Amino acid sequence: MTTQDLTLDEIRALLAPVLPRHAAFDGWREQAVTMAAAEKGVDPDIAALAFADGATDMIDAWFASIDAGMLAALPRETLDAMPFRKKITALVEARLTLLAPDREALRRAITILAMPNHAPRAARLGWRAADVMWRAAGDTATDFAHYSKRTTLAAIYAATLLVFVDDQSENHADSRAFLARRIEGVMRFEKFKAKIKGAGGGERLSLSRFIGRLRYPAV
Repeated sequence: MTTQDLTLDEIRALLAPVLPRHAAFDGWREQAVTMAAAEKGVDPDIAALAFADGATDMIDAWFASIDAGMLAALPRETLDAMPFRKKITALVEARLTLLAPDREALRRAITILAMPNHAPRAARLGWRAADVMWRAAGDTATDFAHYSKRTTLAAIYAATLLVFVDDQSENHADSRAFLARRIEGVMRFEKFKAKIKGAGGGERLSLSRFIGRLRYPAV
């Protein structure tokens, strides 16, 4: 099969991994698509159709390729041997490793997604990343925990990325330490919540306030 026979979805998947290296210099603009298409032998006009919504379509496709790369790096048999806490840590760290060569493109992507008009798309992308990680970890919750786990992990991941884009430490040690602290904070919260419930206190703890603290914690 030649590139002429590819569907638009297949073209997005083909170009997604190479888009960030061009976006780092040209921004998440049409030029990046044109350069990526030339690199992969795709008709630039067809490539433009594949990313009709511009920057957000390009970023969406790139992040989807990160999802796929993460799952390839950590197959189910590897994750099954880990406790849940270690699974989530390993999955986030795998994403950081995949993003590391393209941190300037990531910085530009975060800036775009932070724009108010892109907030719904940014929220969907954060949710998708968290959902892929939890499913890879073997989570099967279908009740409120399904949503609270993903909302919390999306906040942790977003906060970690903000540290990661400026992390100059060796092997991104500062980002990894930041992630470990955030996950430890969640574990302490869950233990405290279980203790309150076990004591029959009945006090409703505010998930939204807790997530707010995760999103903007002190480094």
